[in-house]
Amino acid sequence: MADSNSYYPQFFTATILEWKDLLQPVKHKHIITDSLVYLTENKKVVVYGFIIMPNHIHLIWHIAEGHKKENIQRDFLKYTAQQIKFNITKYHPPALERFKVNAKDRNYQIWERNSLSVDIWSEKVMLQKLNYIHYNPLQPHWNICKVPADYRYSSALFYETGNSEWKFLTHYLG
Repeated sequence: MADSNSYYPQFFTATILEWKDLLQPVKHKHIITDSLVYLTENKKVVVYGFIIMPNHIHLIWHIAEGHKKENIQRDFLKYTAQQIKFNITKYHPPALERFKVNAKDRNYQIWERNSLSVDIWSEKVMLQKLNYIHYNPLQPHWNICKVPADYRYSSALFYETGNSEWKFLTHYLG
């Protein structure tokens, strides 16, 4: 599955601090999708799959040649955290206290540290990860929808129909 890029596609998971449901508001979901648009338009990543759940995200992306995986992940998480924090500060200031931390380098923290990034080195693993993210909102503890394609903030509809409002998506087969 790897091409001339030194990286395989990645299954990337990031979780909100203490699994809080911070990604419930549509505005916060759009901060994530807008950032993915930016990264794809600037040819930093190719996004094959995604889902935004209330307290975590899963992405399947391929870091573009010439970019370091660690830098892309760090910048993505830092930017989205800042934008979410700005939104909370503007519209829901008391809620910001839920993200106050006692750390040397920050007063507030949105994402848990040490997000997960796993290489996808075969088509079998790619399909397994796509199915995992697409069926995430159907899990009993979420019960967000009845079929994967009904959940808007996911690549499931794209893989079922070939259509999607998310223009940052690319089919993993090219």
